[in-house]
This record gives sequence, structure tokens and C-alpha cells, in this order.
Amino acid sequence: MRRYDIVLLDADNTLFDFNAAEAQALDAVLAEFGWPRDEGTKQTYLEINHALWSAFDRGEAEESFLTVERFRRLGERLGRSADPAEMNRRYLDHLGECSLLLPGAEALCRTLRAAGCRLALATNGVARVQYARLAGSPLKPYLERLFISGEMGTRKPEPAFFRAALSAMGAEDMNRCVMVGDGLGSDVKGALSVGLDVIWFAPGGGIAPAELKPTYTARSLEEIGSIICPTPRNT
Repeated sequence: MRRYDIVLLDADNTLFDFNAAEAQALDAVLAEFGWPRDEGTKQTYLEINHALWSAFDRGEAEESFLTVERFRRLGERLGRSADPAEMNRRYLDHLGECSLLLPGAEALCRTLRAAGCRLALATNGVARVQYARLAGSPLKPYLERLFISGEMGTRKPEPAFFRAALSAMGAEDMNRCVMVGDGLGSDVKGALSVGLDVIWFAPGGGIAPAELKPTYTARSLEEIGSIICPTPRNT
């Protein structure tokens, strides 16, 4: 028994352990360029990067700008000089080498596929990083399609992103489709904007704001599986 036939899955911090990969990649690129690797430097980068990606989600910045701008701003804050485009290139190289999955990610995809669900990755991440990480992970056989904002000309949470993905998957009944992701501003807001059910993955707890009401909230990947493929009750 399954509740949904088509499942769109976010990548970062839904299937992939992006926080761990980001930490490894950042430490590596700081070391390569001889920049400080202390926690203060790393926290400054995270603040800059978060602000720029939030602007991206709001449609206020392009990916090609923000990925370079983050290192330009970091250098400015540290009083350091380097080519921000080259730093970003090396950072993305390292990030693509980190195919770390969240515990239970492969099991979730395997369970959903075994139940007959069709799975696709739906992400705002940088395309070459997503392809590299997917190639180095065990998830590729389970995913039918990859929908990456940089290749689609639109991004989450824009309705056009979700409509294009669902059209490409041949979705005929919106009630049989669901978006799964950890991003309130990208995954939840975007899915709701097109009338798509959404499972908000919030392992750390938290409550969605009043204006964003996910169809379901899951605290674990196992719970996501039970929502999409509920176990029939004995009667």
C-alpha cells in the first residue's frame, strides 16, 4: 500500500549530509589557500553563505554570482586576498567528492522503490556537485530523474520549478504526488504554491510558521517512509 506514486526528494540535509560535506570541503579549501581554519572563520563563511542562498531562494541573486561572492566577502572580512572564483571552483571540487548520506537515506529510497514509487531528486544545489555526489553514492539506481535549478531555468520555491518537474515525470494526479524536503522557504513553500502535498523533514524539531502548513512533518527518514507507504492495520 502506498499513499503516493511520485516522490520528489530534496538533496541537501534530506538525503545527503550536507553539513558534514560542507565542513570537509570548507576546511580543505581554506587549507589550500592558507586562510585561517579556526571556528570563527568557518562560522563567518556559514553566515555569509546562508544569507546569499536565502537571497537566491527569494529570487534576489543568481547562483553564478553567489557562489563566487561568498568567498569575496569572506576574504574581505578576513583581510585576505585570493581569486574568489578559483576558491569557489576548488571548494565545489571538494564538495563533489563528499557523497555522505544521512543515516537511513538509502534504506528510504530502497523502501519507496520496492513499494512502486517513482523517485526524483529536486534540488537548488550546484549541478556539477550534485552529479558528482550522486555518482559516488548508492542512490543513483533508485532515482528516475534529477531536477536541478541551474539546468531548469527556475528554482525552488518558484511554482514553475515544481510544475516542470511534475510534467517531466508525467504526473496525472496531483493527489498522488508529494515533495519531501527540509527547507521551509524552498521545499514547503514551493510545493504548497502549486497545491502539492509536502512532507517537511525536521529532525531537529521545530514548528512551521502559521503561513506555511506542511501536509506532514517527519522527524526521521523512517517516518517519511511510513507516511508515503503506510502499513495497513489489521482489522
